[in-house]
Amino acid sequence: MDLIAGLQTFVRIAETGSFSAVARESSASQSAVTRQVAQLEEHFGVRLFHRTTRKLSLTDDGQDLVNRARHLLEEAGDLEDTFGKNGGAPTGLVRIGLPIGAAVLLVPEFAALLSRHAGLAVEFVVSEYPDDLVTERLDVALRLEQPADTSLVSRALTTIGAAPVAAPSYLERYGAPEHPSDLQKHTCIIHDTGPGSGNWAFTGPDGAVAVEIGGAFQSNNSLVVRQAALSGYGIALLGDPVTLTEIRAGRLYRLLPAYTVPRRQVFVVYPSRRHLAQRTRVVIDFLVEQFRQLDGRLRDGQTWGENEATWLV
Repeated sequence: MDLIAGLQTFVRIAETGSFSAVARESSASQSAVTRQVAQLEEHFGVRLFHRTTRKLSLTDDGQDLVNRARHLLEEAGDLEDTFGKNGGAPTGLVRIGLPIGAAVLLVPEFAALLSRHAGLAVEFVVSEYPDDLVTERLDVALRLEQPADTSLVSRALTTIGAAPVAAPSYLERYGAPEHPSDLQKHTCIIHDTGPGSGNWAFTGPDGAVAVEIGGAFQSNNSLVVRQAALSGYGIALLGDPVTLTEIRAGRLYRLLPAYTVPRRQVFVVYPSRRHLAQRTRVVIDFLVEQFRQLDGRLRDGQTWGENEATWLV
């Protein structure tokens, strides 16, 4: 049997808790996946899973093998990176978990990275909400908060701001708010990110101001909220990465320039500093550099003035 392939299958079953899910991932039949596990059990002379019709769990021997197998598979990946057919060049697939706004900004930049490394491939796993790196098989992820899991390595990249925005067509009809409290008189679009999504917090000349926003339209997808704002429906509070291109093109304008929204810190997160594949290191270094360059761009924006649009730097 192919011991490495068998261990890879076994570890993924342990992570997902499902034979069928791993079969779908690997485009194999469930019977083939089951056979690999049976061969492992026969090879080591131990039972690896407790299986019932409703639940799948590791035996003590299975848990021990998972821990050892992960280490072995990391070493095997390092060997392939170092001594494989492509020498020291980064090769293989890197799965990157990231929020929608970051994905939209980074797509053009990654084209340049892939053109420099012919053997490298990336997959964007895009979600508004953090995914579990192990369950989702992510090699690296961007997070808007430091993960609580101490087994993960996290590195601060930058901070991301947000601002209320609206389309010129809306502002020409209804005018722009001068104070956060004026938002309650306007049509607002809520980006549903969980409890407190309708509580918009600002800091300005008069200190901290919180406004409870109600709206007839909301979505848990930032691009849908942005599209609603672009249509002229109302005012949306969105992160800078989602609105940067539209603001620069004059399709959206920042409002309330004297007031700021608390900035959120962005972290790059990955499972282990040790045995990090070269392809993953290349992607992490690239993300660090891109966010260093983006930092200045994300702080610039176009704001709606009383009679004309002006640039703020």
